[in-house]
Amino acid sequence: MDLNDGKTVSYALVPHKGFNLINGIHDPDDVDQIYNLEIRDSDVFAVTYPKSGTIWMQQILLLLEAKGDVTAISKHNTKSNADCIPWIELSGCREAFIAAPSPRWRVTHLQHHFMPAALSQRKGKVIYVARNPKDVLVSYFHFHKVANMLETPKDFDDFFEKFMRGDVFACSWFEHIKTWYSNKDDMNMLFITYEEMVQDLHSAVRKMSLFLGKELTEEQLANVVKHSTFHNMRKIPQANYEQVPGYLLNHHQGKFMRKGTIGDWKNHFTVAQNERFDEVFHREMQDFPLSFIWDIRDIE
Repeated sequence: MDLNDGKTVSYALVPHKGFNLINGIHDPDDVDQIYNLEIRDSDVFAVTYPKSGTIWMQQILLLLEAKGDVTAISKHNTKSNADCIPWIELSGCREAFIAAPSPRWRVTHLQHHFMPAALSQRKGKVIYVARNPKDVLVSYFHFHKVANMLETPKDFDDFFEKFMRGDVFACSWFEHIKTWYSNKDDMNMLFITYEEMVQDLHSAVRKMSLFLGKELTEEQLANVVKHSTFHNMRKIPQANYEQVPGYLLNHHQGKFMRKGTIGDWKNHFTVAQNERFDEVFHREMQDFPLSFIWDIRDIE
């Protein structure tokens, strides 16, 4: 679905094969057909759980393709970056993907089992961006206030419970990251964290460039980084989603790009919530060798 087409739709979560889709945004039958898509070696999927750096990846990928020339992006992109690198699971985007010329770059929030089987035959490339789940929860809470396609939370405590149950779009953060991480060796995957990108964006962008086989000069690489900082993206209409229509995002309720930092959860979690979250995290992730930066002070 074109994010700027002016549709009026009725939204609600739609459980489908253990995953919550959004009525009016996703078509379950269409999503099921993604699994059988033919994949080209040049295809790239940036995979995230919601609020884990998706629009950041759209900006970086577009700039890598344009070798850091931000004017080239603006020239061909009058609406938003989501029109150039859309979500594969949006209604109508699968057909557009099939017809699109190479290179085909897409983002997705889907769990691994919905994605093209050919990815597990090492066709195409996947960049998985993981963010510490406490900050994901807080960012997702604030996004629900802005996103008209999602239920407005009663309060933070109520949303905390829903997130812990996986009663949100994209379901459980834990299941999302575990299913993708468990299959990472079967595909061409670069696994990177949001916190790595905050800590050293230049190194993260260089890592992505090498993974994608993009040959950029140091100047071009520096331009990709420059135009991908949170500060500069907030000033670029195509990148900050201010041009996304009001029927999807209520811009009066807040900015789509809010803080983009590490450790904001400390301004929201109670001591009891933090202890409970830690307990669940350690139980769910005990068999997965993943560590996260939980506070910006940890990297200073």
